[in-house]
Amino acid sequence: MKTISFKFFYIGAITFLVLLCKSKPIEIMASNNTGTIGLLGASPIDTLDKNAIDTLTYIQGRFEPKDHPLFTMIPIEYASREGMYLQKEVLTAFIKMATDGRKAGLKFKIISATRNFESQKKIWEDKWNGNTLVEDGKNLAKLNWTHEKRALKILEYSSMPSTSRHHWGTDMDINALDNNFFKKGEGKKWYDWMQANASKYGFCQPYTAGRPYGYKEERWHWTYNPVSKPLTAYCKNNLKSDDIHGFTGANIAAKIDVVEKYILGINMDCK
Repeated sequence: MKTISFKFFYIGAITFLVLLCKSKPIEIMASNNTGTIGLLGASPIDTLDKNAIDTLTYIQGRFEPKDHPLFTMIPIEYASREGMYLQKEVLTAFIKMATDGRKAGLKFKIISATRNFESQKKIWEDKWNGNTLVEDGKNLAKLNWTHEKRALKILEYSSMPSTSRHHWGTDMDINALDNNFFKKGEGKKWYDWMQANASKYGFCQPYTAGRPYGYKEERWHWTYNPVSKPLTAYCKNNLKSDDIHGFTGANIAAKIDVVEKYILGINMDCK
């Protein structure tokens, strides 16, 4: 009887531990280039639960920010519309910067923040298919261009899905989406202040003028280095062209070396 009781106790204990492990993802916070981000597990993309995704899935934006424990909604006081998200640490740093900037009479409104894979896919495919004109007014669907040329045109200002820094919850567009706005008046005053002070709060402009390749200059786009630098390094070491798929034109990624030239083609101060 004692042997049988111990056997049932042992089986019951093992069963309880298995069920416990299945019910909650392992909590691992990112600390290096090969770690994981947030509350992560080993679930494949098509079976993700709300709190468990691997780092490769995360950097490709294949999750819902509103469901991720590291994210929070941006208060409308700092946003151009409701329903935008950032990582909590990033938002805290932004609010500190915006509060100090407003004391100098400057405006701080986030007009675009985290965009997941599906959001970026819509932006990309709308331009690819001519539903949205590219920045110089061209309808790409009406031009007899190769797929490579079409992709390169979109990549002047818009990322391929899976490769956008906006997937990470670390990057934001502030105040306007026009470089000319930041060259005079209120916009120039704001941009000059950011150049002088943003780094004190951890922020950096990734798409500056004069880089050898990558997106064109974006004076409105800023990233939070303490979180985005490790993610950039992770992309360098782990994201491959074969990982980029699921949208029109994805087959061009390897040919144009989108990881090296676009994800990594940024201001050196942001690497």
